[in-house]
Amino acid sequence: PTLGEGGVPALWDQIPEGAKWQIITAIGCLEWYDEWQYDNPAAQMPAMADKPKHYMRGGQPGAYPRFDGLPLNLYDPFNLFKKASEEKKARGRNAEVNNGRLAMIGLFSLLAESKVPGSVPFL
Repeated sequence: PTLGEGGVPALWDQIPEGAKWQIITAIGCLEWYDEWQYDNPAAQMPAMADKPKHYMRGGQPGAYPRFDGLPLNLYDPFNLFKKASEEKKARGRNAEVNNGRLAMIGLFSLLAESKVPGSVPFL
């Protein structure tokens, strides 16, 4: 599908139902894996003992838990930041969170423009 007169909502409507559920399920699984926490992970599931704390429970924002058993992880798939200083890692995580916020603002501006033409002056 291509972006036509109907804007982003019309494009979403053109995607097959199965593809929509694949997108929602994949994102939902990633969110669940990040949000799912144990109070005492070592006692309840030893494989989760090294999972970082959730950022709302004192963990670091932007630090995504590793997938054990898979060759690549989501945060640093090629270990480019393995030798980076903690300050550089913190700055990178902060940039990652801010980029996500800007992406959400951008998406909502497109949705607002598609429903109320002229609501976003730069479009």
